[in-house]
Amino acid sequence: MLMTFLYLTIDSDFYFYNKALIFLISFLSNTFSAISGGGAGLIQLPALILFGLPYYQALATHKVATVALGLGGSIRNFKYIRNDIFVLWQILFFGTPGVILGSYIVKFLSEQYLYLILGFISIVLAIYSFCKPSLGLNSTDNIINSQLELKFIIPIFFIGILNGSVSSGTGLLVTFLLINIFKMDFLRAVSLTFFTVGIFWNAIGAYFLSKIGYIPTNILVILILGSFAGGYFGAHMSNLKGNKLIKNTFTVVCLLVGVSLLVKSIGSLI
Repeated sequence: MLMTFLYLTIDSDFYFYNKALIFLISFLSNTFSAISGGGAGLIQLPALILFGLPYYQALATHKVATVALGLGGSIRNFKYIRNDIFVLWQILFFGTPGVILGSYIVKFLSEQYLYLILGFISIVLAIYSFCKPSLGLNSTDNIINSQLELKFIIPIFFIGILNGSVSSGTGLLVTFLLINIFKMDFLRAVSLTFFTVGIFWNAIGAYFLSKIGYIPTNILVILILGSFAGGYFGAHMSNLKGNKLIKNTFTVVCLLVGVSLLVKSIGSLI
């Protein structure tokens, strides 16, 4: 009887510490993601796999949780979205079909090559951001014409495919695209990324991925709480510290995501 009691006590304590650790990982990874505009999957997705979830199950669970990240960040930064409704609809209209396509074809794609490509792109973005000290620090209102739209809608469709299949780092790509094409500052670009990628793209991707793998609700609830709190706190820090903090975090997260994806790709090829 005593041994049974001790076993249950130790088991319940271990279960509690696991939940606390999952919450902490989710909060920290989503805080950094909320500041940089992406990269939550750098820590959160591998952590779920380490906790024993199969890849597709972990990816679907991570996707649902990042919707809470988008909600937390959007609630704090909604005022920055109101003047960019036209761009917002372009992201949703042209990017969402890519997300759906990526979610359908993820089972047939060679993940290691996608990781290799996305990892290389992320490192290039980090180097570019580091070498351009003024990138995204100031916002200008570019006159939107058909040529500018074409430069945006084609990449946004392919980023959507990556979001539906690989997931990791695509928020960073959207953030960079908004800064580069529409000359937004980081705060505006990240706010749009929260609302479009964080809420809508991830919700759609999670719906299709959930058909591949079961989502464990006991872990999901903790992830949602951590993601929402991290998203709100990260967005709050961005507002307090401004574009300089966002740019520096963006550069570091891009580099870390890129290295992580390259290591994952090379490791699976060996």
